[in-house]
Amino acid sequence: MGKRDELIQKYANDLSQKCGVEPDMDLLTKVTIGCGPAIYDADAETVASSQPGELETVKTNFLMKKLGLPDGPDLMEAIDKVIETYGRSERNKYRAVVYYLLTKHFGKESVYG
Repeated sequence: MGKRDELIQKYANDLSQKCGVEPDMDLLTKVTIGCGPAIYDADAETVASSQPGELETVKTNFLMKKLGLPDGPDLMEAIDKVIETYGRSERNKYRAVVYYLLTKHFGKESVYG
């Protein structure tokens, strides 16, 4: 099993155990691949949910650019909901898991089709 496969398994475990979501492994794999080399960088692989600038980056670079969503208050509300689902006290919120949950929230699985 390669490094990426190990990470995907770790993300799947977080989804099922911490978020109470049964992961769609095909979509999770595509979202993880879409994160690129960030998943291998200790700092970039997680989302610093307590930093407004980081959440703004998720909104701009992922929701608007990748998923093609128009800007609006619902984007930050969705990010907040996903952070709540993951658990505010959870120290490591993996980027691939956050992106997966946002993709499902907005029904944008087709972006990864």
